[in-house]
Amino acid sequence: MQLILLGPPGAGKGTQAARIGAEFKIPPISTGDMFREAIKKQTPLGEQVERYMKAGELVPDELVLGIVRERLAAPDTAQGFLLDGFPRTVPQAVALDQHLTEKGQALTAVINIEVDPEILVARLSGRRICQDCGEVYHVVTKREQKPGVCDRCQGPLIQREDDYEATVRNRLAVYARQTAPLIAYYRETGLLMTVDGAQSIDDVYQAIVTGIRQRVG
Repeated sequence: MQLILLGPPGAGKGTQAARIGAEFKIPPISTGDMFREAIKKQTPLGEQVERYMKAGELVPDELVLGIVRERLAAPDTAQGFLLDGFPRTVPQAVALDQHLTEKGQALTAVINIEVDPEILVARLSGRRICQDCGEVYHVVTKREQKPGVCDRCQGPLIQREDDYEATVRNRLAVYARQTAPLIAYYRETGLLMTVDGAQSIDDVYQAIVTGIRQRVG
């Protein structure tokens, strides 16, 4: 089973990826995970990626594709995989299709978690994180007992720059621009499965699992 998970920042991809991976016994793989693994192992591709990342530059497509191929050759992907954060562009999607075809494989489904941008802005801009232990809170859905203080370790709660409203809106705009052609590409292939990400975590998960099972029969 070969799956791709798409969705804007704040859509809950990480949570769903872990649950889907466990359900179907396939590894959830994020772009960041792939980069960190290649760098940790100091593979030739990993060393090149590390240089770009240390310089604060975008990693070129050909390097990203090399890292993906390297990761998908690992033994734990024998029964399939779930890609989170890749592909990001149509050329990357085409290259992935070609790679899978060469291996005699094909994508099973592309899951697109769709959420209204205003809901995402509220989710992300309301997030607060403990500076000491990393515990996550929210000004509406998960309040701390003592204002500004972590319940678990008593550390100070902060709002990350990534979660400032203006930053969130810019991240969502960039995602929409980059991903719209990709969503159209997968819709044309008949692989796209769109799920309402405004539902509860459990409902989103059930919708995804039901959709996948219908596709694989």
